Amino acid sequence: MKKVLTIQDISCLGKCSLTVALPLLSAMGHETVILPTAVLSTHTMFKNFTCKDLSDELEKITEHWKKENITFDAIYTGYLGTEEEIDTVIDIISKFRNDKTMVFVDPAMGDNGVLYPAFDDNYAKHNAKLCAIADYILPNITEASYMTDIPYREEYDENYIKDMLNALYKLGCPIPILTGVSLSKGKTGAYGFNGKNTQYFYYQNDLIDARYHGTGDIFSSVAVGAFLKGLSAEKALKIAADYTANTIAVTLKNPEKPWYGVDFEATIGLLLKMLEENKD
Repeated sequence: MKKVLTIQDISCLGKCSLTVALPLLSAMGHETVILPTAVLSTHTMFKNFTCKDLSDELEKITEHWKKENITFDAIYTGYLGTEEEIDTVIDIISKFRNDKTMVFVDPAMGDNGVLYPAFDDNYAKHNAKLCAIADYILPNITEASYMTDIPYREEYDENYIKDMLNALYKLGCPIPILTGVSLSKGKTGAYGFNGKNTQYFYYQNDLIDARYHGTGDIFSSVAVGAFLKGLSAEKALKIAADYTANTIAVTLKNPEKPWYGVDFEATIGLLLKMLEENKD
């Protein structure tokens, strides 16, 4: 059993960040340790949500872990609220990393060509520093654009994606993976580059015309869990993409029409079946 530390915020209601990463990674057979960066009453699509920043607790918690000689097989980071928090996380990684520790970074900071309201170019460049020390990164095209200074495009070809992956690789990460990549009409998926063997890899499935908060967190968490199972990049992307798409499809059929998150709880059995079917 792998022990993975995931560093993200926690929305008490909302099905994103830690409330997605913890159950999915645990269901995939990994001991999952959480380090909450903030506690929110709900995710940010709700009005008048409350938020308690926990940045001042991160060092205290991790120093306690060091004294207890706790180690991790993997560290997985998601949404981080400030540049200072990114610096703290970089320091935490350096404290706990050893030759066998795998580091995954989902630099959640924007979508559809723009950064989230709280962030700017300086924040994006700080996230690039975090990505530079990771083994795997999982940005979308918007996030990659801001980190590499390659102009964002709504329409693109495969060469554009490869150029962006090469620019991400030059930041320092050996295996960058772009999410939300559509290479043909009605398709979506992910495209990656393995700098260790200079090979590209990708997976595309049918695009479902629906948008839900937290699906990116689901994709990243499942991909991380699959990599920790020792699956190939191709299989990891396939499982993450197909599971996310299936969960959206199931949610669309829910007569209660949930709007703030997907019904991933109802599809965990499918995830376990996918893992069994794709054993290397």
